[in-house]
Amino acid sequence: MVEHEGFRVLIDPGYATLPRLLTSMRADEVDAVLVSHGHPDHCADLNPLLRARVLGDAPVPPLPVYAPPGALDAVLALDKARMLAGGFTVHDLAPGVPYELGPFRLDAFDLPHHVPNAGLRLSGGGRVLAYTGDTGPAAELVALAKDADLLVAEATYPERVPEEDAPYLSSARDAGRTAAAAGVSRLLLTHLWPDTPAGPALASAAESYTGPLAVASAGVTVDLRA
Repeated sequence: MVEHEGFRVLIDPGYATLPRLLTSMRADEVDAVLVSHGHPDHCADLNPLLRARVLGDAPVPPLPVYAPPGALDAVLALDKARMLAGGFTVHDLAPGVPYELGPFRLDAFDLPHHVPNAGLRLSGGGRVLAYTGDTGPAAELVALAKDADLLVAEATYPERVPEEDAPYLSSARDAGRTAAAAGVSRLLLTHLWPDTPAGPALASAAESYTGPLAVASAGVTVDLRA
């Protein structure tokens, strides 16, 4: 969740994110959703989020949802069209086209993955957050993260991605190199392989990135004004 001037943008609502979200806000308090790609660990809970909004007691405006073309087809097909009718509007992301979301500017970058994937750059209040989604090596990563106050980077493996997935996923070592080349102020590693310790990922990223560094965990908050 990214918030500025009271406007809340939810990024990649994957498995089991909605129950945790509802401990801190209502479903109708989400102002926009960004989905980097259509794999369910990045969008599965869009369905219950939309259900919670359209089935609530009070009417709410359609929720703007931004994603690569076709990325939401499977998750939106979980319900009959009439169930969620009027509950959302889909906006196709395209590189080189800026979008306005409340106080934010959104820029999207095509990044390599097994399916179409959008790197996301949110700017607002003089601060920048960059988010890679899942990605293999790409020159666009440095432009995505250039001088960002925070880079949230996929780091599925600590040091090396297995050969069969190397074009489509990143390591913590890759993320550290991108952060260093882009001159980001902070780096937050995410999407670590389940049940793996944070230490090896942090050590690999720190080989090239010397700034503030952490691994995303439940409940972590980063104040970009600090």
